[in-house]
Amino acid sequence: MANECELLSTCIFFNDKMGHMPVTASLMKQQYCRGNFEQCARYQVYKALGRGAVPGDLLPSAGERCDRILDRH
Repeated sequence: MANECELLSTCIFFNDKMGHMPVTASLMKQQYCRGNFEQCARYQVYKALGRGAVPGDLLPSAGERCDRILDRH
Protein backbone atom coordinates (compact mmCIF):
# COMPACT_ATOMS: atom_id res chain seq x y z
CA MET A 1 0.00 0.00 0.00
CA ALA A 2 1.55 3.30 -1.08
CA ASN A 3 0.25 5.36 1.83
CA GLU A 4 1.34 2.96 4.57
CA CYS A 5 4.08 3.65 7.08
CA GLU A 6 7.28 1.74 6.43
CA LEU A 7 7.47 0.94 10.15
CA LEU A 8 4.02 -0.58 10.56
CA SER A 9 5.10 -4.22 10.78
CA THR A 10 7.93 -3.44 13.22
CA CYS A 11 6.44 -0.60 15.27
CA ILE A 12 7.22 -1.37 18.90
CA PHE A 13 4.27 0.72 20.07
CA PHE A 14 1.65 -1.31 18.24
CA ASN A 15 3.32 -4.68 18.50
CA ASP A 16 4.26 -4.49 22.18
CA LYS A 17 2.15 -1.80 23.87
CA MET A 18 -1.30 -2.07 22.27
CA GLY A 19 -1.93 -5.82 22.29
CA HIS A 20 -4.50 -5.50 25.06
CA MET A 21 -6.41 -2.77 23.18
CA PRO A 22 -7.03 -4.16 19.69
CA VAL A 23 -9.93 -1.84 18.80
CA THR A 24 -8.05 1.29 19.82
CA ALA A 25 -4.92 0.05 18.07
CA SER A 26 -6.89 -0.60 14.90
CA LEU A 27 -8.35 2.92 14.90
CA MET A 28 -4.95 4.50 15.53
CA LYS A 29 -3.34 2.40 12.80
CA GLN A 30 -6.02 3.51 10.35
CA GLN A 31 -5.44 7.17 11.19
CA TYR A 32 -1.65 7.18 11.42
CA CYS A 33 -0.07 4.05 9.94
CA ARG A 34 -2.34 3.63 6.96
CA GLY A 35 -3.23 7.26 6.52
CA ASN A 36 -1.23 10.34 7.28
CA PHE A 37 1.76 8.60 8.86
CA GLU A 38 3.92 11.70 8.46
CA GLN A 39 1.89 13.21 11.33
CA CYS A 40 2.77 10.34 13.68
CA ALA A 41 5.01 11.55 16.50
CA ARG A 42 6.85 8.21 16.51
CA TYR A 43 7.53 8.42 12.78
CA GLN A 44 8.77 12.02 13.05
CA VAL A 45 11.27 11.16 15.80
CA TYR A 46 12.38 8.07 13.88
CA LYS A 47 13.00 10.04 10.69
CA ALA A 48 14.87 12.83 12.47
CA LEU A 49 16.88 10.91 15.07
CA GLY A 50 16.67 7.20 14.30
CA ARG A 51 14.84 4.26 15.83
CA GLY A 52 16.83 4.30 19.06
CA ALA A 53 15.59 7.80 19.91
CA VAL A 54 11.90 6.86 19.83
CA PRO A 55 10.60 6.36 23.38
CA GLY A 56 8.67 3.12 23.74
CA ASP A 57 5.69 4.90 25.27
CA LEU A 58 5.49 7.75 22.75
CA LEU A 59 1.94 7.92 21.41
CA PRO A 60 1.45 8.59 17.69
CA SER A 61 -0.66 11.62 18.64
CA ALA A 62 1.91 13.11 21.06
CA GLY A 63 2.90 16.05 18.90
CA GLU A 64 4.01 18.30 21.75
CA ARG A 65 6.21 15.60 23.28
CA CYS A 66 7.67 14.92 19.84
CA ASP A 67 8.50 18.60 19.47
CA ARG A 68 10.29 18.59 22.85
CA ILE A 69 12.33 15.52 21.86
CA LEU A 70 13.32 17.08 18.55
CA ASP A 71 14.11 20.44 20.15
CA ARG A 72 16.60 18.78 22.52
CA HIS A 73 18.69 17.52 19.59
